[in-house]
Amino acid sequence: MHPLSAVPWYSPWEAGLFSLGLFTVLCLGFIIAMLMVSSWIGERRYSREKMRPYECGVIPTGTARLRYPVPFYLVAIFFLLFDIEGAFIFAWAVSFRDLGWQGWLEILFFIVMQMLGLVYVWKKGGLEWGPMRKRV
Repeated sequence: MHPLSAVPWYSPWEAGLFSLGLFTVLCLGFIIAMLMVSSWIGERRYSREKMRPYECGVIPTGTARLRYPVPFYLVAIFFLLFDIEGAFIFAWAVSFRDLGWQGWLEILFFIVMQMLGLVYVWKKGGLEWGPMRKRV
């Protein structure tokens, strides 16, 4: 401790701090030196073959962007919504004795709202994967 203050005073020359600082400076210096040397002696020949993406030996054709149909995204969103329901019900089941009737009524309300949401999605055709029929 420094004799004039109650706060501990650390000297930068203490064994732990000095060695940590020296190690950090040496590592950063080594990293910078390696990057500079590799950019200085590295080969810089660009060709069409070098710039083409490597796909495990297969020559890429077309675009890498695939268009997924909307039902894929809808199923993912529905899964998240109804999977979260399972997490809430499991958390309620772990502590249902502590929650009492109020907790039971709240989880009942939650399940009813989820069921109404499922019926809504079903009626809107969100679960239909087959070809769409035209409505008359």
